[in-house]
Amino acid sequence: MGLREEIREQPDVMQRLIDDQWPTVQRIGRDLRDRHIDYVFLTARGTSDHVGLYAKYLWAAHNGLPIALAAPSLFSLYGRPPRLDNTLVVGISQSGQSPDIVGVMEEGRRQGAPTLAIVNAPESPLAEASDWVIDVCAGAERAVAATKSYTAELGAVALLSIALSDDPGDRLEAIKRVPDYMAQVLAQEAEVASIAERYRYMDQCVVLGRGYNYATAYEWALKLKELTYAVAAPYSSADFQHGPVAMVAHGFPVLAVMPRGAVHPDLHELLARLKRQHGVELLALSNARETLALADRSVQLPVGLPEWLSPLVAIVPGQLFCYYLTKAKGFDTESPRMLSKVTKTA
Repeated sequence: MGLREEIREQPDVMQRLIDDQWPTVQRIGRDLRDRHIDYVFLTARGTSDHVGLYAKYLWAAHNGLPIALAAPSLFSLYGRPPRLDNTLVVGISQSGQSPDIVGVMEEGRRQGAPTLAIVNAPESPLAEASDWVIDVCAGAERAVAATKSYTAELGAVALLSIALSDDPGDRLEAIKRVPDYMAQVLAQEAEVASIAERYRYMDQCVVLGRGYNYATAYEWALKLKELTYAVAAPYSSADFQHGPVAMVAHGFPVLAVMPRGAVHPDLHELLARLKRQHGVELLALSNARETLALADRSVQLPVGLPEWLSPLVAIVPGQLFCYYLTKAKGFDTESPRMLSKVTKTA
C-alpha cells in the first residue's frame, strides 16, 4: 500500500476508530472527570505536534482545559522539567518510539501525574509509560509521509473531548458523519490532481489557517515541504499580518484553509484584500460560496461540516494536492529524501 491508498483509506480508518475505541475513550473520560486536573501538558513531534495544536483549541473551547505544549529538551537535554501538579500529561505519536517524547511521559509518571498516550502502536514504549492508551487504529502506515495516522489522531482528540463532556449528545452524532465527509472530498480527487498540475513549478508559498485549522495549515505546509520540497510557510492569518504579509506580490501562491465558522469572515476579508491589492494566486479549501468564488482554484469542503471537526476533513484534499504535486514535479511520493518512517530524537 502506498501514499495514495493510505490517503483514500481514511474514511475506513475513522469509522474503525469510532467503532472500536469509543467505549475505551468513554471510560478514560469518566476516570479523568473524577480527577482534579487543572490543565493538560502535551508532548509530540512532527505531524503529531500539529494534532496537539488542534487539541489546544478543541479541549480549551469545549472542555475548559488549558493546554501547554511541552518542550521535550527541558526533560532530555537540560534535565530541568517543569512541575506537573494537577496535570494530565498526554503523548501523541504514530510509532510511540521517540525517546524524548517517552521521557516526558516517564517524568510525568514519576511526579505522580496521570498519563495518556494517543498512539498507533499500543505496545510501544510510549504506551508502556502511560496509564491510559487510545489506539488510533490506523493500521500499518508504510508511506513516510503520515496521512491516515494524522487524521486518526485528530479523531482520537475529538472523541476524548466528547467523552470529557457531561452530555456528548449532538457532538457524538456529528463525529459519526466524518467518514462520509471524508468520502465527499476524496470524490474530488481528479479535480485536485488537475489543480496540482498548475502548481508544478511552485517553489515557495504560504499556507494560512486560523482557530481549529491553524493545525491544518501547519500540517499541509509540512506535507508540502517533505514531499514536494517547496518552502511552505504556515501562519495564522492574524500572525501573517504582523510582518510576513510583506513577502507577497503578484502571482505569489497563497494556500488557505477556511471553512465556515468563527474565523472565516476575517480570513475571507484578508484574502480579498490580498487579491485586490497584490494579485496573489489563491488556492482555497472552503465550503463558503463567496470564498470559492474568490479563489483562483478551490476545493469544496462539505456543506454542514462543523468547524470544530473541520480539521479532520480539510486536510484530506491538502494531502491529495501534495501527492499529485509531488508526482507532477517528478519526485518520489513514497520515500522523500533524508526521511524515514520513524524518527527518534533525544
